[in-house]
Amino acid sequence: MELRHLEYFVTVAEELNFTRAARRLHVAQSGLSAAIRSLEREVGLLLFERTSKHVALTDAGVALLPEARTTLDAAQAARDAVDQVRGGLRGSLTIGTLTSLDILDLPALIGRFHADHPGVTVSLRAAARGSADLAQSLVEGTLDAAFLSLPGPPPAGLDLRALASVPMLAVLPADHSRSRQDDVTLADLADEPFVDSPIGYGNRALVDQRMAAARLHRHVRIEVHDIRTAADFVRHGLGVAIMPSYAVPSGDPHLKVLPLADSSLRWELSIATPAHRRRSAALRALLRLVGTHVHVPEDH
Repeated sequence: MELRHLEYFVTVAEELNFTRAARRLHVAQSGLSAAIRSLEREVGLLLFERTSKHVALTDAGVALLPEARTTLDAAQAARDAVDQVRGGLRGSLTIGTLTSLDILDLPALIGRFHADHPGVTVSLRAAARGSADLAQSLVEGTLDAAFLSLPGPPPAGLDLRALASVPMLAVLPADHSRSRQDDVTLADLADEPFVDSPIGYGNRALVDQRMAAARLHRHVRIEVHDIRTAADFVRHGLGVAIMPSYAVPSGDPHLKVLPLADSSLRWELSIATPAHRRRSAALRALLRLVGTHVHVPEDH
């Protein structure tokens, strides 16, 4: 059983599309299909159900996938050991990230890592559906690590390392009836229309969970993928927002920013890695650098 065939199998399993898998592997689609057929002949079972519009793992493919990943991880560990003797790391990392991440200087982090380890290729993937999407990609094995925000206990299959914690703040129009208060509660705002991230984002989940725990219901009128833009909608009287402090604009005369009476409501940034996979030498090197590029602003 060739490692190359296992790599091709894992890539097709992750993409569930031969065209995309071939593009990702930089090989001809005909060669990819031939390699998969060769692997299927070797194991004696079909690994994929194929139609002109659909590709899915068979039961045999589902059973092989974690073992294939383990084998590839072990092979990478062997290569890492040799590369370290040579004096340099090689390989690739795919890192997931949120679209709004001002408290982490991601370009500086990746730039520093590239300068230290030019033999490692780093690819970044922005979250399509927030932290929940990144967590699922980690569990499925399509990401090596991800910067995300997940309220509550870590999901099964993930290792989380906390990087930063900032308070959640209420952002109101300056002429709001509660703008003269020293702080506000969730109950104070429950009847207001909200501007928030879509379901799946950590800040949305945090507020939704607290509102549900208090038996409060709210209506999210406007959803924004970049939480920093929520204040723009609040400024024009379209609702209120509860935002991580790092994303709240300062000094805007059209906005009133208030602390929440429940000061335990905090947005937390973590870096997550799959718990079931061996960390490559390249990933361990990146994890050692992360903490030096987190810049947490002072609490409002």
